Amino acid sequence: MLTAYDYPMGRLLDEAGVDIVLVGDSVANVVLGLESTTDVGMTEMLHHAKAVRRGVKRALLVGDMPFDSYQTHTEDALMNAKRFIDEAGCDAVKLEWFDQCLDVAENIVKAGIAVMGHVGLTPQTAEKLGGFKVQGKEAADAQLILKHAQALEEAGCFSIVLECMPSELAQLITKKLSIPTIGIGAGVHCDGQVLVTHDALGLISRHHPKFVKTFFDLNKGVLDGVKVYCDEVRNGQFPDEEHSFGMNAAELEKLEGEK
Repeated sequence: MLTAYDYPMGRLLDEAGVDIVLVGDSVANVVLGLESTTDVGMTEMLHHAKAVRRGVKRALLVGDMPFDSYQTHTEDALMNAKRFIDEAGCDAVKLEWFDQCLDVAENIVKAGIAVMGHVGLTPQTAEKLGGFKVQGKEAADAQLILKHAQALEEAGCFSIVLECMPSELAQLITKKLSIPTIGIGAGVHCDGQVLVTHDALGLISRHHPKFVKTFFDLNKGVLDGVKVYCDEVRNGQFPDEEHSFGMNAAELEKLEGEK
């Protein structure tokens, strides 16, 4: 699973064989330049999800429900989930664990909408967890995360994201559940993995947590390409004849002869 926020990236991920494409609320950080994922709402998420849908033809498309769409206004959660399906064409929605998570998840599932859960480090409410740090390092905390995952499975979730936890805990949860687990900073023993594509492809310069691997440095490639473009424009090398259109000599003569 990887993230996409626009048509070209959605198309590329789909063509490359990614199984699940997530329209993540991480769009706030890596595309819109905002500080927190809680700074985006339904308007932004639906806008980006529609664009990704146009590029994704094969992979499962999951819409990340923004914070205010189901946590601050739980009574609107089902309506907002339906908008991801009906308006944006998503196949499923994802929501992070919070106090009323089970009620919200059950209501959405009962309406026939596939729900992906998310436990461990939940970025939308990270401040309540002591910040962006590994969760479940102590036995009591780990047991609570396991219970959350099991409860989400019982609520009808088809899959669960396990974020930023010891690999041993993720392995235990994966063994205990009958639904697939998708890890991010949770070790190799999950059923699948997810990263923010902009991190995986080096598309943005920012602090990367330990679990992020850059598989290809597009940031350097883009910088190098743009610098060459600027140099060639300033030196008169671009556009050259190969990249320009010409005019029939006779027509040019007529044009130049006109007063």
